Amino acid sequence: EKLRIYEPSNAYDFGQIINAVNANKDKAACADLLTITDPKKLPVLLSNKLEGETLLMFIQSLEHYVAGKDPGLVYQHLFYLSKAERFKVVLALLSKNEKEEVQQLFDLLSENQNDQYSLEDLESLKKVYEL
Repeated sequence: EKLRIYEPSNAYDFGQIINAVNANKDKAACADLLTITDPKKLPVLLSNKLEGETLLMFIQSLEHYVAGKDPGLVYQHLFYLSKAERFKVVLALLSKNEKEEVQQLFDLLSENQNDQYSLEDLESLKKVYEL
């Protein structure tokens, strides 16, 4: 059954949707969520609940469903995701393969670069992701 995705108004709602998305490994639903969620609100919506599983779900969803259509939105999400509480901790716990997935998304963004971010912006964000 397809998950009903709506714009979360608070961290609790966001957490509930994320739990459902993770439980179903539903990357398309996660992409829908990220498409309707203002990237600037991510740190607040994630609160202190960022986990490796969630970070990877975001990365994969953005890569497979959003990057081709709206690389600017993907860049914004990656930027604000890096401001979330626990980001550094979660990043430090990623495996080599998981880091490679993050790198793939950045590669896609440099191939599809648009006027919402420069290659310099992308390079400095890559450093934040320790790539």
